[in-house]
Amino acid sequence: MTTRRLSRPRDDRWIAGVCSGLGRRFGISSGVMRLIFLVSCLLPGPQVLIYIILWVMMPQEY
Repeated sequence: MTTRRLSRPRDDRWIAGVCSGLGRRFGISSGVMRLIFLVSCLLPGPQVLIYIILWVMMPQEY
């Protein structure tokens, strides 16, 4: 079993590629991951802060 590295792809980005990178890592389409993120923003919590932290910490795919 190969493990996929968590990184932000260059080809499937809308803002920073965080949702796309998470989707690839966990085997979910990027559209579904974006929808999950948008729905989670309706709930109270630090979702946008977590997105920004992941944007800074996730390496870009080369």
